[in-house]
Amino acid sequence: MAAIGKIRSWGPVLVSVIGLALFAFIAEEMFRSCEASKNNERQQVGEVLGERINVQDFQALVDEYQQVIKMTQGRDNLSEDELNQVKDQVWNTFVSNKIVEDEAEKLGLTVTDEEMQNILREGTNPMLAQTPFVNQQTGRFDVTQLQKFLNDYKSNTNAQLAEQYKSIYDYWQFIEKTLRQQTLTQKYQSLLAHCLLSNPVSAKLAVEARQQEKNILLAALPYGNVKDDEVKMSDADLKDKYNSEKEMFKQYVETRDIKYVDFQVQASDADRAELMKTLTDASQKLQSGAAAAEVVRKAQSQTPYIGFPVTKSALPSDIAQRIDSMAVGQTTAPFETSMDNTLNVVKLISKQQLPDSIEYRMIAVVGDSPEAIQKRADSIYTALKAGAPFDSIAKKYGQKGDKQWLVSNQYQSQTTLDADTKTYLTTLNTMGAGEMKNLQFSQNNIIAQVTDRRSMVTKYDVAIIKHTIDFSKDTYSEAYNKFAQFVSENQTIQALEANAGKFGFKVSERPNMTNAEHNVAGIRATREAMKWIFDAKPGDVSPLYECGSNDHLLVVALNKVNPIGYRDLDGVRDMLTAEVLSDKKFDMLKGKFDGVKSIADAQAKGAKVDTVKHITFGAPVFVQATGTSEPALAGAVASAKVGSFHAAPVKGKGGVFVFQVIDETKPETAVDAKTVETQLKQQAMQAAGRFMQELYQKAGVVDKRYLFF
Repeated sequence: MAAIGKIRSWGPVLVSVIGLALFAFIAEEMFRSCEASKNNERQQVGEVLGERINVQDFQALVDEYQQVIKMTQGRDNLSEDELNQVKDQVWNTFVSNKIVEDEAEKLGLTVTDEEMQNILREGTNPMLAQTPFVNQQTGRFDVTQLQKFLNDYKSNTNAQLAEQYKSIYDYWQFIEKTLRQQTLTQKYQSLLAHCLLSNPVSAKLAVEARQQEKNILLAALPYGNVKDDEVKMSDADLKDKYNSEKEMFKQYVETRDIKYVDFQVQASDADRAELMKTLTDASQKLQSGAAAAEVVRKAQSQTPYIGFPVTKSALPSDIAQRIDSMAVGQTTAPFETSMDNTLNVVKLISKQQLPDSIEYRMIAVVGDSPEAIQKRADSIYTALKAGAPFDSIAKKYGQKGDKQWLVSNQYQSQTTLDADTKTYLTTLNTMGAGEMKNLQFSQNNIIAQVTDRRSMVTKYDVAIIKHTIDFSKDTYSEAYNKFAQFVSENQTIQALEANAGKFGFKVSERPNMTNAEHNVAGIRATREAMKWIFDAKPGDVSPLYECGSNDHLLVVALNKVNPIGYRDLDGVRDMLTAEVLSDKKFDMLKGKFDGVKSIADAQAKGAKVDTVKHITFGAPVFVQATGTSEPALAGAVASAKVGSFHAAPVKGKGGVFVFQVIDETKPETAVDAKTVETQLKQQAMQAAGRFMQELYQKAGVVDKRYLFF
């Protein structure tokens, strides 16, 4: 009992201790949960309608689309710009599909498996023609070929075919998914489009607007007659114009205005002199007859020497432009090509007429030893020479011996050719039609026969030394130190602008930058700078960034953040200023037309007079006197009667106008009102096609790709 009493006496303390322990445990779990949530948040590429996509899932979509492009175009890789286009395409498709799926779900729209089967049976969708399942005789998609492939894929046990089957299967999965999404979107668009109708009344008015053509005498007072500094304009005028057009300045994504200094490091005079020395030495060696391959290799040319004649299309464009003006054996002095920033030396070793396309057939001869191979090859060659059928001999040795075409583009872009390949190609290029040869190689013999030669072209054996005019490490280090000093000494926008010129730099501006862009000011490899821009505060100056192709130095200052909503007046001041100037000039000039009752009166007031013909309500009028297209003038002319003088000044984009209608004509070509009604409906449907922009604005789209790509 005493022990129990002791425990009870410690009750309040124990409760406190246990409570603190529980709190610590709960707090730790909350911290872990929050940290996990933050880590998850940091992996989000974006969001649509509240649904988030993480970087792994998005990258998987990008990889899928890349594989499709590589497969359909026969590509091994994509350039940086092409990859950026793929990422944009994948993102836009993802967003569009999510938006349409959400709208379709509200309406009960779906694409059933039966509908998909109907699409496959019809086989008319253009996407299906891009698949491997096209009947070669009809040129149309064949669903039975697809079904056979899917069955073969499921039952395949051949490890060698597994990778190829998987590649085609993944491609088909992409096509099927895209077809389903495409069909759902078309259903939604069709439903929306059929809510828009045309009518005979609209068609009749449209026909009349197209048929009625009027010719006028036009009197114009161009706004250019008034100098800008003669116009009095206040901030109140700009504000009034801003308020009247405010809806034009609404933006749906945040943008940022930056100022930046970009310096591209270039080769110094010493760097250029050193490179010129190297290429001059190489030119002399080539001219003296030194081995071209060795000279080109030691000069570290960007264009390797393969020692094989190629067509002009295989040469760099600057070399191709001058090769025909060179004599065989001639070597150029070093010359510069500004287009690709290179120094070049060229030696034309030979020039000859060779076929661009060669039809040939061959039999590969193998054996246990070189002697056995040669003996068998001689036997085959002798039999063929004696008149034995080529295809029969080929089949005897497990080969088809079919005729096939070899074209220059298949081999002339190679950077290296081994000795056997060079011998083989040279032989095929120089053999006559019907000629046959027994070629001995390191691993086998080949009996080759040329059956046809076509498209004789000039081919060139040319040694090219092409070397970028690069800067040296010392030059880059000097430039870096100078730029680093500039950045460290100028940590405000004002300081950057005030002192850039002293260092030989220039401050540039880039307004309205969005985070959907792939780089800063068109400079490659600037993702870190992009991340900084959209995390910085106005007035901040970034650290120094090394970017581009390791040849750019960059510093960025965030000048302004333009949030979602309406752009402020300062952001559109230049545009508003131009509009207010036009308004003020109109007010100043229209008074000159007070009391005028004819074109002659207007001309007496200083107006430029001209005849303008074929004016219709359906198109703006181009006025020679002002150099502008004037839709308001077209509208005024359409409502005026023949012979009447329109004394009320028309406010145009480039001036003030009064006019007199001379006559009115109607083209002899008849216009079918029913056809016009159909056209109007099509125009309405095209307008309905812009529904995605409206839905996008309401979908709460968040794009954070700049953090990852």
